[in-house]
Amino acid sequence: MAPIRYIGRVFFLILADTGRGARLFVSILQALPGVPRRRHEILRQMFVIGNGSLPLVLVTSVFTGAVATVQAKYQFRDYVPIRFLGTVVAKSVVIELGPVLTALVVGARVGASIAAELGTMKVTEQLDALKMMAIDPVKYLAMPRFVAALIMLPMLTIFSDGIAIFGGYSIAVYTLDVSHKVFTDGLRFLFDARDIWGGLIKAFVFGACIALSGCLYGFNARGGAAGVGEAAMRAVVTAALLVLITDYILAAVIFQVLFA
Repeated sequence: MAPIRYIGRVFFLILADTGRGARLFVSILQALPGVPRRRHEILRQMFVIGNGSLPLVLVTSVFTGAVATVQAKYQFRDYVPIRFLGTVVAKSVVIELGPVLTALVVGARVGASIAAELGTMKVTEQLDALKMMAIDPVKYLAMPRFVAALIMLPMLTIFSDGIAIFGGYSIAVYTLDVSHKVFTDGLRFLFDARDIWGGLIKAFVFGACIALSGCLYGFNARGGAAGVGEAAMRAVVTAALLVLITDYILAAVIFQVLFA
């Protein structure tokens, strides 16, 4: 009976978190008309998310492009003309690798940061103090972080795509004996702007998932320092799972329905 009881407990925890997340999401949407009044905090959060994440995104993107190029070159051997190398690298980066890997590394950093910051405010009763002063924590704290993540994830994804393609180009030209013209011709071959838009739509949704998970577990932290640490851990895990799940859903909707 113990495994069944454990599975049931996990199921109800997931169900409860889903309900709390949906309520928080609706509350954030209702707070969006207050964006102009909170523009300075939104800009500050955009700087925190974007500037702090650039080194991670840079390193991840360079090696993502390099690995994609090396593996594509290996798989092309004796089967596919090498002139398609740039095409495959560019499409795989802008459609899938850029948005998803950027969201995962940024989500680990930003999700934990938001959850830890809001969780600390929760356990030290600062959120209760805001409520006592008739200040809505969702409007004051969650909404600016949510909007900032929505804006910065697509921007970081554009940066990631460019760096990854440059990394792939460098590896192809300087280590795999692929000429500059062959690789760049492959980049232009079968180029479709819808691939870029599809990746940016993904990044936009991923930003919402990351901010929502961080705010959700931060607002519901309890139990002192240990509770804050657990909230940060759960925020990172939930953000990663949401990114991977929504990636499949968005891929099916965007590339099989919207851009079909």
